[in-house]
Amino acid sequence: MIEIRLDELLENRGRSFYWLAKETGISHTTLWRLKKGKALGLNFETLEKVCDTLECQPGDVLSHTNRTKIIKRAGAKTRTAK
Repeated sequence: MIEIRLDELLENRGRSFYWLAKETGISHTTLWRLKKGKALGLNFETLEKVCDTLECQPGDVLSHTNRTKIIKRAGAKTRTAK
């Protein structure tokens, strides 16, 4: 699973999430979705803006873990034993 490490980067730099949105021009909603792992993808332009603003490399923003993400499907029914 790929994780976005915005919180850690911002904390290390003493900056806020709102500051990042203002400095990059990236919407708060887009950054929030990245931060919470709700984004389905990451545009290179967005990654470049974050890296330029935080003065870091893409590898500082992205982290690969061996954990798998469990996705719950809306309306999925579970069976119960009888």
